[in-house]
Amino acid sequence: MLEKLEAIKQRFDTVGEMLTQPDCMDDMKRYTQLNREYKELEKIVEKYFEYKNLIGNIETSKKILNTEKDEELREMAKMELDELTQKQGPVEEEIKLLLIPEDPQDSRNAIVEIRSGAGGDEASLFAGDLFRMYSRYVDTRNWKMELMESNPGSAGGYNKVIFNVIGDHAYGILKYESGVHRVQRVPDTETQGRVHTSAASLVVLPEADEIDVDLKESDVRVDTFCSSGPGGQSVNTTYSAVRLTHIPTGLVAQCQDEKSQIKNKAAAMKVLRARLYEVEYQKYLTEVTKTRKTMVSTGDRSAKIRTYNYPQGRVTDHRIGFTKYNLPEVMSGDIQDFIDNLQVAENAEKLKEGVLS
Repeated sequence: MLEKLEAIKQRFDTVGEMLTQPDCMDDMKRYTQLNREYKELEKIVEKYFEYKNLIGNIETSKKILNTEKDEELREMAKMELDELTQKQGPVEEEIKLLLIPEDPQDSRNAIVEIRSGAGGDEASLFAGDLFRMYSRYVDTRNWKMELMESNPGSAGGYNKVIFNVIGDHAYGILKYESGVHRVQRVPDTETQGRVHTSAASLVVLPEADEIDVDLKESDVRVDTFCSSGPGGQSVNTTYSAVRLTHIPTGLVAQCQDEKSQIKNKAAAMKVLRARLYEVEYQKYLTEVTKTRKTMVSTGDRSAKIRTYNYPQGRVTDHRIGFTKYNLPEVMSGDIQDFIDNLQVAENAEKLKEGVLS
């Protein structure tokens, strides 16, 4: 393991030296890639120094036991060796997890899209509940959320809502939420107390930088229209809403939540860029998910990943069979246990496959 870590340390030093070269900043795409690699390697190198120091102290304690005749010193060395040996296993496990290749997109911000599915008004209300759940989760992590597009439901909630989550490894954490979320509860409109099942789909995309996608202005058709919904005098009177159509692919993105046409266009461009980037990214995910059952950032958007059962106060993630009976807390943003268990399951499968960088 030390040899592997030493090779990573050499690469870390090389990348650090490359970042200081004057010509590195001339190629922003290369600079961004190197900077991301440097930050990821830095975590491993810090653990490498800890492990190297630990192994060195173990060797010193063994040497004392083998050569020292003073019983008091030998006893001290034995106690220290026992203590150090107990630390060795956990540190090696931490290193193994760090050596698992991270999805290169994990460190990015995330663009999240929630759409109501089967269930009519109840599905829109549930989409609104999910939006609040993620808003509160974002707050607990001290991330930042920017609303990019919203289409309110007729009875409340949302038919569709898109937002940008800005924070360290936002995509790497939120990608586990992609898929169909089901809710089982008695709707407010139900007079006979029957439990209904409704659904909302969630798509999480890595935010794409301008250098990631060659998006030409000439390939984009810009349409403006009046905003709809609440928003004051500007609604239905000014053409502030923007719809962008990428002519070569037919992909569409729109935004109407800002009063400024310029801001709406910038937000829509961010969504369009992410969708174009996703086209290539999905090819990678498709290959990965062929062999990894717990990989949740899959292209199969129809997969039912989680059920929220109100009568039983139960939330179940079907991918790993993980259930918690704390539904009110979950809907208030307490979803970290689900994400942690999904990460553990995925890492365990990668380790089983022997996938190390």
